[in-house]
Amino acid sequence: MVVAALAGVSGAIMLLWNWLMPDIFGLTVINFWQALGLFLLTRILFGRFGFGRGGMMMRDRGSHIREKWMNMTPEQRKEFINKRRNFGFGHPFGAEHFDMEGPAKQGDGDK
Repeated sequence: MVVAALAGVSGAIMLLWNWLMPDIFGLTVINFWQALGLFLLTRILFGRFGFGRGGMMMRDRGSHIREKWMNMTPEQRKEFINKRRNFGFGHPFGAEHFDMEGPAKQGDGDK
């Protein structure tokens, strides 16, 4: 199964390279083995050698960021989102997504 997946990915890389790169950048065409080598080289240089979701480094990084987020106060979270907005990333989920004083918590204060 792994050999078939590796052959398929290498074939796709070869076809895409030979279709795009010579016309766009004036590079030469490559054969199957060069495509396989290119695939393996990119996996070594950029990580995620496995075919699964996320590499070890990304999982560790993601849990670290999630842990920081969970330890933030609602005010710190709002400040973080506002700083992110200032860099031009926008607010993809709307302001209510990060509102920690949501309807459930507001109703509790009225009792």
